[in-house]
Amino acid sequence: GWGFQLQEPIAVAGFALLIFAVGLNLSGVFEVGSITMGDSLAQRSGPFGAFFTGVLAVAVAAPCTAPFMAAALGFALTQSVTSAMLIFFCLGVGFALPFLVLGVWPKALAFIPKPGPWMLKLKQFLAFPMYGAAAWLVWVLAQETGANGVAIVLAAFVIFALAAWLWTVTRDLSVSGRWAGTVAALLVLLTSLYGISMLRGEGAPPPATSATANAKPFTPERLASLRANGKPVFVDATAAWCITCLVNEKAVLSQPGIKTAFADRKVEYLIADWTNRNDTITKMLSDNGRSGVPLYLYYAPGADKPVILPQILTEAGVLDAMKG
Repeated sequence: GWGFQLQEPIAVAGFALLIFAVGLNLSGVFEVGSITMGDSLAQRSGPFGAFFTGVLAVAVAAPCTAPFMAAALGFALTQSVTSAMLIFFCLGVGFALPFLVLGVWPKALAFIPKPGPWMLKLKQFLAFPMYGAAAWLVWVLAQETGANGVAIVLAAFVIFALAAWLWTVTRDLSVSGRWAGTVAALLVLLTSLYGISMLRGEGAPPPATSATANAKPFTPERLASLRANGKPVFVDATAAWCITCLVNEKAVLSQPGIKTAFADRKVEYLIADWTNRNDTITKMLSDNGRSGVPLYLYYAPGADKPVILPQILTEAGVLDAMKG
């Protein structure tokens, strides 16, 4: 699947803590240079450093790529190794395009502002998108584990901030003081990571929620039964961590025109919630040529195959699918 890593609460909490740490670093709470493995790998020159610089960005951005890359990724996962690697290579080229442009056309650097105090202010400002991303991941964790998971990750945030503060305030001390500060910061940091590890194995399927009040959880048996009875069925494969899914629900599926159309045609609405790992839904996605969410299917009465709707929905598109 694609974006599956966010089905694991411990992975969600780990990403949230890491992004929160990046925010603290951008805010100037602490500076660690190349002491951490991740930073030292990313700071290396050449292809090696470039590779590890991209790893985190790709991992965190995975759930947001669905509207533009899901078709390519789904196709790549069904092809030979050579074809799949070529597709991923092209995606990587697109990701690195700004750097490639500057490398091929160095004169473009003239359009970039000169170094100055504005860089520090920009660095501090960029901390806030990081805090926002961390807050969103905490919300995702709430959908997977409930209040207990949120309490654990928020406590980990506070403990990590304490570790960062201890690291910073002991940098100007004597050698022994710096060592003591380092040890104290590491012990506190390990406490934070231990708290995150408590989320291993947590998580239960959240209750199905949707823009349609009469929505029912998706099961192959329920789908087969409804189709056997000649009912029109709309299947919404979604996840709490899928931003595209949430936008489609608010902007399209919750609109009065869509609700009225579903009611008039007596369309049965099934939610396939992939927030937590679910092998049945994974198989359903695979059967329809997808490796991730969102996926929208409309089964007309008596039709052999469903109509697969675009990943970015419009009211007109949904209504047209039901007319067919």
